[in-house]
This record gives sequence, C-alpha cells and structure tokens, in this order.
Amino acid sequence: MRYHIDRRMFHVEILSPKQSSVKLEDDLLAFADKYRQVIGAGYVVCIPDNAMGLLAFQGIELIEELDLPAPPEQVSVHLNSFHTKKEFDSMLGRARTLALRHLLVISGDGSPRLPKLSGRDLGYDVASVTSVELLKYIHREHPGAFEIGVAFNPYEPREHEMDKLRRKVDAGAAFITTQPIIEADPCIAELQQFGLPIVVEAWMSKKLHLLSECVGYEIPEDTPYDPMANLATLIRNYPGCGFYLAICGFKTQFPHLGQLWN
Repeated sequence: MRYHIDRRMFHVEILSPKQSSVKLEDDLLAFADKYRQVIGAGYVVCIPDNAMGLLAFQGIELIEELDLPAPPEQVSVHLNSFHTKKEFDSMLGRARTLALRHLLVISGDGSPRLPKLSGRDLGYDVASVTSVELLKYIHREHPGAFEIGVAFNPYEPREHEMDKLRRKVDAGAAFITTQPIIEADPCIAELQQFGLPIVVEAWMSKKLHLLSECVGYEIPEDTPYDPMANLATLIRNYPGCGFYLAICGFKTQFPHLGQLWN
C-alpha cells in the first residue's frame, strides 16, 4: 500500500505529556481529548517523539494506555534515534500490533538524559545514526509493514539538503514533510521531482519569532503574523499537498479548519 494523502487532509500535531509533569492526569486527559477531536474530524494525528529533547510519553504507549482509537490512515507516530535498541524494537513491534501504518523518522533532538542508537545497534558501520539508517533498519526488520516519511528543511543549504533527501528516498521514504513554510517556498516544486506525497508544515503559533533558530536568522518578536491566513495561503498555493499543523490552537483554530476548504 502506498502512502496516500487526501488533498484536504490536515496532519495535526499533538505533543505528548512530559514524564516530569506535575499534573500528569490532567495532561493525559487533555491529550486524549485532542486526539479524539482530530480523529473525529477525519484528520491525521501526528505525535512527536520526545519533542525538543524532553523526555515524554511515547505516542504508541499513550494509544495503548488510554485505549484510544487508531485508524491506520489517521495516525502518524514519529520516531527518532534517541532510544535504546530494546525500546526502539519494542515500539515498532507494538505499532504493528496496533496495525499502525505511518511513521515519520528523524534524527531527533537529544539531551544527555536520553540514550542514543548507535550504528552497531542497527547493524550499520556508521559513526552516527541518521534517518537513513532508521529507514533501512525498519524496512529490513519489518518489510512491508510501514509507510515511512522523512523531513526536509528548506532553510539548510539547498544542495546539501537535497542530497540528504535523495539518500532518504533511496532508503525507502514514502512521503516528505517540510519544516514550516511561510506563504510559499520554491523547495516544494523541487520536492515534486521525487514523485512522493508532500506534507507542508504550517506554523500555527502567532509567535513567529520562535522559528528564528529553524530559519537561521533572527525574527523580531513583534513581527506580525496571522497563522490562519498563512495556512489559507498555503492551501491555495499547494492544493496537492497535505498540511502539518504545528502548535494548533484547539479552542481558537481547530474548529475553523474545515472552513478553509470552502
């Protein structure tokens, strides 16, 4: 089965509760509520893996423990290299048990508190495990079980980033998710050469300056920015893509997403 993106499909990011939370029960209830809202709306739930290098509960274990619905076409779990081999294999096995199909693999944000997979763990002679090794390993150990996506950063030197993407595609990538795009970027046309579905990230926070580190230059804190207007522009510019919504407001933004298609 090839990864399929409905052109009207939103991919909504929901951050997992941190394991250090002092209000864990409330955080778990809030996570479950957002998760069910996304599934009920017919969109895709996207669950990052230890976002920003902070130890958090894994998406797969939350689905299991909270008894959440997991339609295979509506759940995308992220996996990075900051795990032990035993933990990484366990997550893949449990994902198969849940019949989850879609993964997004990234090298990931780390911290001294987190373990990290080595090339030797996965059977590859490399100094550092990247998403290429993760792709190869998952396809080798679970052939045909998953459709695996990869990330593309348009703010890195273009030739270098395209070379990295070619290696990811050669390793079996099934779809491409970009870093946040503001209104338009020529990288989208370049990505189409691979013939894979593209998911364009839309930054849904009004605090555009938080993207300073991502884009590589300082964005003033008072920079005006309308997230919903930007999303509407992206939808007009890229009608054949899916859209990844980072930091989506469930009270102020989520109820109005469907209207953007009319």
